[in-house]
Amino acid sequence: MKKILTGREKEIKVLELSLESPKPELIAVIGRRRVGKTFLIKQTYQDEIDFDLTGLQHAKKSDQLQNFIFALRNAFPDYEINKKPGSWLEAFYLLSKALEEKGKTGKMLVFLDELPWLATKRSGFLTGLGWFWNSWAVNQHIVLVICGSAASWMIDKVINNRGGLHNRVTQLMFLSPFSLGETEAFLQAKDIHLSRYQITQLYLAMGGIPMYLDQVKPGLSAVQNIHAICFQREGYLRKEFDRLFASLFDNPENHLEIIRALATKKIGMTRDEIIKATKFSNGGMLTTVLNELNQSGFIEIYAGYGKKKQLSLYRLTDPYSLFYLTFLESLAGNAKVDFTKLSDLQHYKSWSGYAFENICLMHIDPIKKALGISGIYTSVSSFVVKATDDMSGAQIDLLIDRGDHSINLIEIKYSSQEYELTKKEVENIERKKQVFQYYTQTKKHIFVSMVTTFGLRKNKHSLAAIDQSITLEDLFTKA
Repeated sequence: MKKILTGREKEIKVLELSLESPKPELIAVIGRRRVGKTFLIKQTYQDEIDFDLTGLQHAKKSDQLQNFIFALRNAFPDYEINKKPGSWLEAFYLLSKALEEKGKTGKMLVFLDELPWLATKRSGFLTGLGWFWNSWAVNQHIVLVICGSAASWMIDKVINNRGGLHNRVTQLMFLSPFSLGETEAFLQAKDIHLSRYQITQLYLAMGGIPMYLDQVKPGLSAVQNIHAICFQREGYLRKEFDRLFASLFDNPENHLEIIRALATKKIGMTRDEIIKATKFSNGGMLTTVLNELNQSGFIEIYAGYGKKKQLSLYRLTDPYSLFYLTFLESLAGNAKVDFTKLSDLQHYKSWSGYAFENICLMHIDPIKKALGISGIYTSVSSFVVKATDDMSGAQIDLLIDRGDHSINLIEIKYSSQEYELTKKEVENIERKKQVFQYYTQTKKHIFVSMVTTFGLRKNKHSLAAIDQSITLEDLFTKA
């Protein structure tokens, strides 16, 4: 059965236009594991691909070159290969000659997948690729697509390459996980029709990763699906976590230690707090690992209000990682847990509130649209300050600073029904507002906005304290 390509309209347009372009195109596609990079490229180009090579994980140079020969023979069965190439320079020379001999009238198309796996240390792969592009491809009618899941490697070694590939990429494409709206469309294409609240429950556990969502079965509720996919011993996501990080980073131990530290504090940590939790030194290694986690989509960095770098919050925002570390990692290999019962416990409900905040942070554009400020210049930040003798402390996870002399202070609440504000909650919101004004000395007008799943129940507290109410329906809209 042919799989359906859902969403990705902008990316498909870029790929299609590359075939119509009169010049050679070098397209770099970056995105985390299982996000659908290979599927997007192969479904868009299909029979247009002349040569397709995927790197082997943890394979030495000789095995990668043998893999290249297998791919070359499959793509060009009539092309005579006299001997196995001893270097990537020879390999790419063979590829150029095979493409020439094919004599394609339209634009040639070469797809190199999992580039970080192909380019093993001291293998000379990037040198060969540089020769292929600079000495041959630039004079051809060709599209070369390179793809990799290790985002930081792709950026450092290819995009910011200081050698033969410097400034050669003509199109750079970051493939993100599906939004809530795209997740809904993906599931509907699989003939799975769930309410938006149920889709959000799925998203809390696995995010918008197409390969994960492809495990969802029709006729089951979100809770039943999560139980089958995550908690059953043979479930697809029961042991995905270790595979995920091992596939992205050569030595993932430091990455995992930071991820685990961030998972213990859902509201995020400052750099100093990460150092205290991990015992890492405040140096280049920490900066590198944090950047790699950020570029790979596992964490987000929310600048402190006023661009105060030392107040930036590092927050674990990958839904699956957060879910795994909270509920799955502690399970023994053969342990059985009934998630249909666990989901009713207060622990899960409290966790869902934190996880829903992450989802809102990932859907800033729909929130801005719901607030009617899409056309206004904005900057997004957090605010955290410790209590002093003069003023109590406060933490605000989401502030939208606007170019129209206004600020949105946003509160986020997750519930299975309309949310009813209490007098105590309103007093807490007012305290946060006063603390923020005291420390920032802002003269801008502060609007208090609230994001909830099913909206606010109107009472004297909500009417007095909340300026705008945003619901789950707004998060599903296209920005």
